[in-house]
Amino acid sequence: MITVNSKLNGLNIFFNNLQKEIGGTLNATPKEQFLTINNSIGTGTIRSISFEDGVSLLEFNITTNHDLQIDIDSKVGKHINFVYCSKGKISHSFQNNKTTNTIETFQTSILSNIVSEKNTITLFKGVATNTTIISINTAAKNGTSSEINSALKTTFITEKKADYIYLGSYNLKIAEHIKQLKAVKNEGLVRSLLLKGTVNLILALEIEQHKKDTSSTNTTANSLTKSELELIKDLTEYISNYPDLDHKINNLTRKTGLTAAKIQEGFKLMHGLTICEYIRSVRLKKSEELIINTDLSISEIVYSLGFSSRSYFSKRFKEKYNCSPRDYKKKNKIAASA
Repeated sequence: MITVNSKLNGLNIFFNNLQKEIGGTLNATPKEQFLTINNSIGTGTIRSISFEDGVSLLEFNITTNHDLQIDIDSKVGKHINFVYCSKGKISHSFQNNKTTNTIETFQTSILSNIVSEKNTITLFKGVATNTTIISINTAAKNGTSSEINSALKTTFITEKKADYIYLGSYNLKIAEHIKQLKAVKNEGLVRSLLLKGTVNLILALEIEQHKKDTSSTNTTANSLTKSELELIKDLTEYISNYPDLDHKINNLTRKTGLTAAKIQEGFKLMHGLTICEYIRSVRLKKSEELIINTDLSISEIVYSLGFSSRSYFSKRFKEKYNCSPRDYKKKNKIAASA
């Protein structure tokens, strides 16, 4: 077991202390820190992003060679942490509580420091871990606090007498948005807006899941196991990467070993769509990219993506983009030449 004591008095200080303790190469800007590790401690990255209104993101994408325990200071009665594992698992404990809780793959969780000044996160030896922690400092600045921060404080801090931890249900939608968070390559203001927008979506999904789990009127049960959810996630990426293949349901059941009912439940849970609706959505998005970026004819695009006919494709494309494929192609050519 390796223990790292890192005071969270600003993310720059946190990362400087972290680098001193575990090594690695640190790249930092005023808003982002990125620590790359490839040594006896482990391999991977740890990064953070700071936003307005007391919001920050801390992300571990790492495989350690030892159990790695990281103690993180937190302000009593002010911090709320939304923790989610896209891959692997971590454990968490509060300073004043000997109970250790494990947060597993795809599991939602919310932590509030009510009496403890420290959170302890443990990364397990040999477990490839992708964990995202979105932290909200609800403390008012200049005598004012945002409406969102005030609402979060009321829900997860006010009137609570002990440290609060909520371990919720599995949620695949959050994993998809965290994947989008990693994919942002833009710079400057566009990058800031895209990152903050995605973080807000993740927070909304965490809070929505908490509401569903704690509501006495919620009767919807998720019958999928964690391993089945992982198969659904892999199947989502497979369809997204190969939209042109024949994705009949019997082919997908053979590929995954899941029943048709399990696949449908998983896609409803992750995307709010049936498997057929998701495949069509992926193909339409790909068709838009091909219309904009290639010289392929509409007919070539239709059949390269596995649509049954040009008329069916045109109907679905117009429903999504409020424009026929031919007119869409013309408009983009005009825009590109302007």
